[in-house]
Amino acid sequence: MFASFRVFNFRLSFVGALFNSIGGWMARIAIDWLVFELTSNVTAVGLTVALQFAPMLLLAPWAGVISDRSSRRRTLIVTTSLTTAAIALLAVLVLAGHVEVWQVYVIAAFTGVTASIDAPSRSAFISEVVGTDRLRNAISLNAMTFHFGGLIGPAVSGILIALVGSGWSIAVNAVTSAVSLAMLCCMRRSELRPVERQERATGQIREAIGYAAAKPTIVWPLILLLFVAVFGMQLPVLLTAAASPAGYGTGSAGYGLYSSVAAIGAFVGAFFSAGRSFVRLRSLVAAVVFYGLVTAFIGVAPASALFLAAIVGAGATRVTFMVSADAMVQLSARASIRGRVVSLWLVVFSAGQAIGGPLMGWSRRPSE
Repeated sequence: MFASFRVFNFRLSFVGALFNSIGGWMARIAIDWLVFELTSNVTAVGLTVALQFAPMLLLAPWAGVISDRSSRRRTLIVTTSLTTAAIALLAVLVLAGHVEVWQVYVIAAFTGVTASIDAPSRSAFISEVVGTDRLRNAISLNAMTFHFGGLIGPAVSGILIALVGSGWSIAVNAVTSAVSLAMLCCMRRSELRPVERQERATGQIREAIGYAAAKPTIVWPLILLLFVAVFGMQLPVLLTAAASPAGYGTGSAGYGLYSSVAAIGAFVGAFFSAGRSFVRLRSLVAAVVFYGLVTAFIGVAPASALFLAAIVGAGATRVTFMVSADAMVQLSARASIRGRVVSLWLVVFSAGQAIGGPLMGWSRRPSE
């Protein structure tokens, strides 16, 4: 279950990812609240979120090319340095009392661009750190850091915002991002697995699409991911409906509870996925089926206790599928094209969520 911790560079990577996850969740909450304080407009908050995540759809394929042609570690050092500087600048503006909403928009868009360039290299870099034998285990452990951050970060951020304001919560993210940067710089380059770099300058995105389409162990996980992202990754919409007067009537406190319970389930799913060393296509299909059944049960659960139990199950089965599918896609791609294949995964995931959110919201009946 913890085989990847035998690798020195992965221990550094894990610590950096843990700090980055907690700080990232803290800043996400703080920035959204900051924009609301500056504008008193929920639409402005939505625009901020869009500026952070929309660049992924546009830039991910080219970021995959960068990942395959350049040193992934060097790319991560550059993107993490730029992100740290941008977040630190925002923290200074807020703490000095000189922040304006347009400045938040610019920094949100800038960090969205750096995150888009960062993501394919960060995902593909894991195989350089631990090799293919421990890849699935390493992906599972990294998923644990993300969901642990989702448990801790929002709670800590909420307390800091209430006590001293959103500026300090953003400043903490600048510090945690600097820790992640330090971990990258301290890695032993001699222990990284060598990767053949792509030298051809044209047609690289088409090559990745053709390569993925020709391999069932890549194309089918991507197809499953599309359906899961569109129809199954919209748990916030379902939980909002459950907390509304037409559901259990628990309000914002209930919504917070439901989100935390889902994060617990996700953490459990990532924990147990770390102990599995192999994955088959039929395992992915089984995970998707179970996730669909549990999610359907959430919609009709007759009692709150059953509802909470089902949320835990949904979180666990969703992460089991995501970790397994991610590992299968990466293991099925040769090292020299892995960055571009990962970028296809990111585009499908982002596009599915962008389509699914409005679709799930629209599908609710007016009476609900």
